[in-house]
Amino acid sequence: MDLYITDPDFTERFEYFAFTEVPGEKNQQLDEKTRCMAILAALMGCGSVDAYKEMLPKFLENGITPMIAKEIVYQAVGYLGYGRMLPFLNITNEVLEKKGVKLPLDSQAVTTLDNRLEKGIEAQVEIFGEQMKEAFKTSHINRWLAANCFGDYYTRNGLTLGERELITFCFLMAQGDCEPQLIAHSKGNMNMGNDRDFLIKVVSQCLPYIGYPRSLNAISCINKAVEK
Repeated sequence: MDLYITDPDFTERFEYFAFTEVPGEKNQQLDEKTRCMAILAALMGCGSVDAYKEMLPKFLENGITPMIAKEIVYQAVGYLGYGRMLPFLNITNEVLEKKGVKLPLDSQAVTTLDNRLEKGIEAQVEIFGEQMKEAFKTSHINRWLAANCFGDYYTRNGLTLGERELITFCFLMAQGDCEPQLIAHSKGNMNMGNDRDFLIKVVSQCLPYIGYPRSLNAISCINKAVEK
């Protein structure tokens, strides 16, 4: 359905805000690749299947490669779960195939089933500090977190650890009710060089897609991470 026909007043104002005012806001701008990555992750986080399907083809022409798109979707499974991630994987495959991209893409995996825990712990330590060396021993969930979320996905080629922390921040910010994790990953972002000002820019660029309440909550979590 063409919203220009059915809802012209709304469409005029939303598109001006989302595509002109927000990207052009002084001191809140991001490079196009980073902005697109953040928005795609935020759309997944809030379960916005239709908007993701609308935006992905445009972003594939503005700094997002097929590999980057796939890596964002793969990493989402640890933060959204397979049930919420699968529609986005299917849409991504459909969009890429329509663009003539041959699937599967080249593998970006670097761990094996034998070393995924070890490599996942190494990634956790690099992001969060030495205290993570023993965290996996505290419960089976924390062992899975190290081996699966970090060992299976964070270790993959294609995105830097800083970029992976960025998209995790966006997953958490957009889905809401994840304040403890959002504070922790705000700190993880800062450890990776994504400072407070950068994260505020990320929130600002995602605001049209996730709304004001979750954006303001995210800013509060960023500030709490700074205080800690």
